[in-house]
Amino acid sequence: MSRVHLIIPFASPWSVAGRDALSRLATPALDALLAGWRETARDDGDEWSLVTPHERALGKALGWREDKETPLPWAARQAVADGVDVGDAAWGLITPVHWRVGADAIHLADPRSLGLDETASRALFDAVRPIFVREGMTLLWGAPLRWYTSHADLKTMRTASLDRVVGRSIDRWLPAERSAQAVRRLQNEAQMVLHAHPINSDREAAGAPAVNSFWLSGCGVLQRDTRHDVQVDDRLTAHALAEDWPAWSAAWRALDASMLPTRPLQLLTLCGERSAVTFERTEQRLWQRVASAVKGRRASREWLDVL
Repeated sequence: MSRVHLIIPFASPWSVAGRDALSRLATPALDALLAGWRETARDDGDEWSLVTPHERALGKALGWREDKETPLPWAARQAVADGVDVGDAAWGLITPVHWRVGADAIHLADPRSLGLDETASRALFDAVRPIFVREGMTLLWGAPLRWYTSHADLKTMRTASLDRVVGRSIDRWLPAERSAQAVRRLQNEAQMVLHAHPINSDREAAGAPAVNSFWLSGCGVLQRDTRHDVQVDDRLTAHALAEDWPAWSAAWRALDASMLPTRPLQLLTLCGERSAVTFERTEQRLWQRVASAVKGRRASREWLDVL
């Protein structure tokens, strides 16, 4: 039987309101599962790392290498899925976004909330493409929220994941390394081009947020997956990023209800905003299963509380 590995992003929140929602959450299937499993790996980090725990966990599960000179190439992998021939070049994901300008900070709104369709996305893509070309960068359209750029500097460039920045001030997350100077210059130029675009005039007239900038993430050269039995259940992500804890709790309950009956799991990785922990199924005798059932909820609470 295939050793299916399930990864759950945002299984445990970081905010005070999120922790309160977690304390009142019932997950009976997870409780039963963890009671009979053992911890096999742990990734301790903090909430300020550029890459999220679930991205690191997925990269490791796929057999990818990550070090100072080798970032996790999510853009190249997604580009292949979108039909782009990435070859051996370095790629980055360009996500059209709305920067919400406040009195003291600029926050990045969740791109999924833009409702950007293909026609509007392609029009905005065509408008900003010339400024990328002038910088010697390729820009290809993959999907309304996925544009792809290629340049040698992206081979080792580390940028913040969208899941780190959504809902937060962008200041801390803007790329700081020297090789990213062109990216910051492109963002400034793109803002001017997008500000005057008719698509945004129409959106603002309709009360929709303008697409006024872009975010670069997932840079690197494609690495081949060495495993293909990894699944990511990301139904908690959008609710966690929006800090909609009632919706997040409802999504967790639905996820929990589907966890045991439909998945022949062998490995499970629970991810928070700081850390991730992986569990593996173990064979138990009857008396061990009875003892494990008693400590089930305590086991799941322990791990969710520290992620």
